[in-house]
Amino acid sequence: MPIVVNLDVMMAKRKMSLNELSEKVGLTLANLSILKTGKAKAIRFSTLESICDVLNCQPGDILEYTEQTADHL
Repeated sequence: MPIVVNLDVMMAKRKMSLNELSEKVGLTLANLSILKTGKAKAIRFSTLESICDVLNCQPGDILEYTEQTADHL
């Protein structure tokens, strides 16, 4: 998958647990877990904004684009 979710990295940098982030952002643990593991198919801008606000980061700190090689297509 060309989009990598680095939410776990930002949470570790901020020393924040999934439970704490869930409470502060207002998302269920299940939905945050899906996002954290990279299994989410989409994210609302309002959700991304809330996460960035709580973690004091930029969207690019959480979402990263990586090019796929022909081997992976």
